[in-house]
Amino acid sequence: MRNVLFFCLTIAALSGCTNPGIVKLSSDTYMLSREAHGGIFASASALKAGVINDANAFAESQGKVAVPLSASEKPMGNGPAQWASFEYQFRVVDKNDPEVRRTSLVPRADVVIEKTEKITADVKTRDQTDRPKDVYAELIKLDDLRKRGILTEAEFETQKGKLLEGQ
Repeated sequence: MRNVLFFCLTIAALSGCTNPGIVKLSSDTYMLSREAHGGIFASASALKAGVINDANAFAESQGKVAVPLSASEKPMGNGPAQWASFEYQFRVVDKNDPEVRRTSLVPRADVVIEKTEKITADVKTRDQTDRPKDVYAELIKLDDLRKRGILTEAEFETQKGKLLEGQ
């Protein structure tokens, strides 16, 4: 008799802890999670369908619609008490809310890392017009052009004068 009583209390404790029902996350956002304790005989699709149906029924009881936000599932593990589970997060919105028309779940990252950092940068672009000319290098170029016969002596003197005036 004591064994039967212990067994019943254990089952009641386990079932009470594993399926908490609908949990309110914010003013219009809820979560429903459930584990399948049927082992290899449990149906993953039945588990998902049951959770989604319960979420829809919850929204309908308020005269609203359940809009899926995210869903995650874990398959049954190899060890003891590693049951298959399904977690479903949803928003409860009015039937005429634009969110009702969305038909697919948006994939969300398992982990989100945010880093807020203020960065200042002193970025300067090269502006060829503001850069002072290298007068010596320009004079060498002009002299080279004069020596090759591309510039006459008069053209060389004119360009040389312009370079030296701009300095």
